Amino acid sequence: MKKTEKIASGIFDFLFEAPDFARQAQPGQFANIRLPGRTLRRPISICGIDREGGTLRFVFQIRGEGTAELAEYKAGDCLELLAPLGKGFPMEQNRKTLLIGGGIGVPPLLGAAAELGTAAVAVLGFRNREAVILEEDFKKLGAKTLVATDDGSYGFHGLVTELAAKEEFEAVFACGPAPMLKAVRALAEERHVPCFLSLEERMACGIGACLGCATPLLDEEGNRYYGHVCKDGPVFDAYRVILE
Repeated sequence: MKKTEKIASGIFDFLFEAPDFARQAQPGQFANIRLPGRTLRRPISICGIDREGGTLRFVFQIRGEGTAELAEYKAGDCLELLAPLGKGFPMEQNRKTLLIGGGIGVPPLLGAAAELGTAAVAVLGFRNREAVILEEDFKKLGAKTLVATDDGSYGFHGLVTELAAKEEFEAVFACGPAPMLKAVRALAEERHVPCFLSLEERMACGIGACLGCATPLLDEEGNRYYGHVCKDGPVFDAYRVILE
């Protein structure tokens, strides 16, 4: 572990030295982190990739005992990573892309912003001012960056999708709670642009063997079937995802 930092209430920023994984990783992928003494690894989205520096960045929120334990680790400690896992965002560097995230769904989009630069429009939604994270990180990468808060304590007062609707874009990448993702998909459909959703599900193995992260999808004929977030995703074509 190269660096650890608490950046908001219950939210931590970790930097891992992992040169081989950093060379392979793509925006939107994730890692499974093994905590000593625990059977199941903790899946955490990759927030940043530094291929030259050989590091992977993870920003995560304490959600239970495992992530609470993970938050106690410090720079210099060692943890076992299984990475990079899943399929990432379909990057097209010159395509103006809306990156829309809600809460802890914001970190997985930062890697995409790093590759898109000024072609990225990042619209980030949070509960309140105290929950805002990574705004300056997106700005430093050249992305047009807008923030919405539910209570109006910072930035735009209202839903993140309401703020995003004021922007022009040619594609959408999104990560966040299901109600937000439904609204994002509707916005993309209205604009007739491609849309890709990064889904978050509980999982065990992280490679698709245990079938614990099944999610309902539609095939090309419109028939329902089940894919797996860890193997077939976590990034999916929004128009094929059944959001329940």
